[in-house]
Amino acid sequence: MKMTGAQILIECLKREGVEVMFGYPGGQVLPLFDKIYDTDIKFILVRHEQGAAHAADGYARATGKPGVCIATSGPGATNLVTGIANAFMDSIPMVAITGQVKSYLIGNDAFQEADVTGITRPITKHNFLVKDVKDLARTMREAFYIASTGRPGPVLIDVPSDVQMAETEYIWPERVEIRSYNPTYFGHPGQIKKAAKMIQASKKPVVYAGGGIISSSAHLVLREFAERIQAPVTWTLMGIGGFPATNKLSLGMLGMHGTGYANHAITASDLIIAVGARFDDRVTGRLDAFAPKAKVIHIDIDPSSISKNIRVDIPIVGDARNILGELLEQMKKTPDTSSWLLEIDALKKKYPMRYNKDGNKIKPQYVIEQIDEVTGGNAIITTEVGQNQMWAAQWYKYNQPRTFISSGGLGTMGFGFPAAMGAKIGYPDKIVFDIAGDGSIQMNIQELATCICNKINVKIAILNNGYLGMVRQWQELFYKKRYSHTCLTGPDFVKLAESFGAAGIRVTKKEDVRQAIEKAIAIDNTVLIDFHIEPEENVFPMVPAGEAINTMIEGLA
Repeated sequence: MKMTGAQILIECLKREGVEVMFGYPGGQVLPLFDKIYDTDIKFILVRHEQGAAHAADGYARATGKPGVCIATSGPGATNLVTGIANAFMDSIPMVAITGQVKSYLIGNDAFQEADVTGITRPITKHNFLVKDVKDLARTMREAFYIASTGRPGPVLIDVPSDVQMAETEYIWPERVEIRSYNPTYFGHPGQIKKAAKMIQASKKPVVYAGGGIISSSAHLVLREFAERIQAPVTWTLMGIGGFPATNKLSLGMLGMHGTGYANHAITASDLIIAVGARFDDRVTGRLDAFAPKAKVIHIDIDPSSISKNIRVDIPIVGDARNILGELLEQMKKTPDTSSWLLEIDALKKKYPMRYNKDGNKIKPQYVIEQIDEVTGGNAIITTEVGQNQMWAAQWYKYNQPRTFISSGGLGTMGFGFPAAMGAKIGYPDKIVFDIAGDGSIQMNIQELATCICNKINVKIAILNNGYLGMVRQWQELFYKKRYSHTCLTGPDFVKLAESFGAAGIRVTKKEDVRQAIEKAIAIDNTVLIDFHIEPEENVFPMVPAGEAINTMIEGLA
């Protein structure tokens, strides 16, 4: 059966089980959009291509399925770049389809031409430029396979408009065989045995969990493993939700804005069991002072992540869920951690998470706590980037995976709102809150129109302090309060929301916080709540850049 390239793209998306696409039309994807007109796959027309990439990302993080975004050539494709880079840094499965000028014009500086495969080569797991329509079905099959297997990541497919219009016989490849790409899913038996013995001999083990726990759906076996060996568990920003925050073995997040007790615990530990984490600089602080007494077992599906930053004693390459299961089978006895757990309890009492609850001013931590209480901890929380992100990570209790969606590696302002759209489409029956700052929310606030047109009823909680908060915090602590271009004069967010057709609520009194949250949830519409918080509130604890992670500014926020 002969089909055009555009028809083949649609058929391949159907075969891959794609339920929704996010994107924006343009000249070089007109053949594809003509076929989208007839398809049953839901298409969400965003108001900026960056919003499409972040929405696809948020959908992928919430559901575990690859997100799909589509843009035209040139500026359409380059507007996806930040969102693609964001997904790449956080290992999120995504397939980006871009139009390209006709194949015979490539390299001629044609109108709206950009070398998008060259531009995105460093920020994609793989990318393709399809010059022959006969290669299109195979390329689509490989793209989804690469994006969703091994260490997940974004894949880009650049399709010239003449390839979209050309015809060929449609053949769906049932199998994918890529000779140079064979991810390892099970650990080496010898390494598993060595790790089991090292765990059994330890006195002060700590499990350090990263985003790999989420992507491999290893949360249940991680909990079983931690409870079997009675080891406390700490996690990265990307690992939030991979272990229940309310579990007695929970240490919370570690690193620059982690809990004091997590940072002190890992510094005192004699064994770190790292699972699906990469020891990034926000976690380790000064490398030569990180966990000086600890041996390291590092479990990761990506061999290039092992021993990249921290010397590892026992590397194990493979899928986190499989390897934790294999370790449980090998554990003939468990370590005696009773004294260690008493030490952990003492650290929790000595370094509690706290903020100044006195007075009538609205504290951002209080807002997050109230959202947690009102939603029963069952909402999906997305965040922008900055102080709002850290407060959301610290003060909401996440007990399930895929309920905290945030830009980790790239730290992308403007991520949270479109990501909330994607998450809400993935789980329409769940409450989805975007915790935002008054700076970040303005980066993609045009997506209010997308929400209203598509009835995507997300809730936005702006922690409005009139500053680019995290940059201002650094200027206060390290630059003598020289607030260079971090003071914001924002719009009237309530009027702005209402102009799009959303509901707006302004909150200036502490006693109105909970009522506003309850009201927002009850309204069957997109709702923006503008919380006017304490302007110079800081995120604590904080590890200064370049310091050891047990050297924290503890200041009472």
